[in-house]
Amino acid sequence: MNFANKVVLITGASSGIGAATAKKFAALGASLALAGRNLENLKKVASECKSEKNPPPFIVTGELTNESDTKAILESTIKHFGKLDVLINNAGIIETGSIETTTLEQYDRLMNINVRSIYHLTMLAVPHLIQTKGNIVNVSSVNGLRAFPGVLAYCLSKASVDQFTRCTALELAPKQVRVNCVNPGVTVTNLHKRGGMNDEQYAQFLTRTKETHALGRPGEASEVASTIVFLASDDASNITGASIPVDGGRHAMCPR
Repeated sequence: MNFANKVVLITGASSGIGAATAKKFAALGASLALAGRNLENLKKVASECKSEKNPPPFIVTGELTNESDTKAILESTIKHFGKLDVLINNAGIIETGSIETTTLEQYDRLMNINVRSIYHLTMLAVPHLIQTKGNIVNVSSVNGLRAFPGVLAYCLSKASVDQFTRCTALELAPKQVRVNCVNPGVTVTNLHKRGGMNDEQYAQFLTRTKETHALGRPGEASEVASTIVFLASDDASNITGASIPVDGGRHAMCPR
């Protein structure tokens, strides 16, 4: 795989899967636009992506639920590089709650960040991707494929990402723009702690993956990143509208 002269925009690039994905693209020669809210973390990731093979990453901060920020992220990337070849919609959050406990405020927050922001940024990026016959990779979750109690709004948001992926893949296929998504299982990042877990709860959560994931362990961000990079590459030139689980087999499991 070679991404020399390819411009890749990654949201949520300051940590976790986004940061790991940036490093893999950088190693393959991509020109990177790294978007996120934490400038210091973005600078750190950018420093780890520097290479003689490609220009320094372009850093752009913003809040994806703010329409002006989203427009600025896309427009500044195009202004800096002159084009866009790959869009990685990675930014997202998780919160807990059931139909009895999830407030409308929580629902709106999850849907706005996990779905609406992807819709908006993709809508803005599509004209540029059509020009380059580029592609999109969305980061969904095993929660988009399977039902889990206690994270209702999150599951709804990720199921929406999967359907968004399929629908846009069909709409853009005649224009040779591919759209796919990855569906991670439990992956070692800061996502769950940001969602409210303390250190003890998170340790127990990871331990439980011995039972909830067929391979008996949580995933690493780099493993998800490898699949994202594959889907964005010419090696996946005949794949579009796909949801690829990167979840240690969790999507295939059921209680016995």
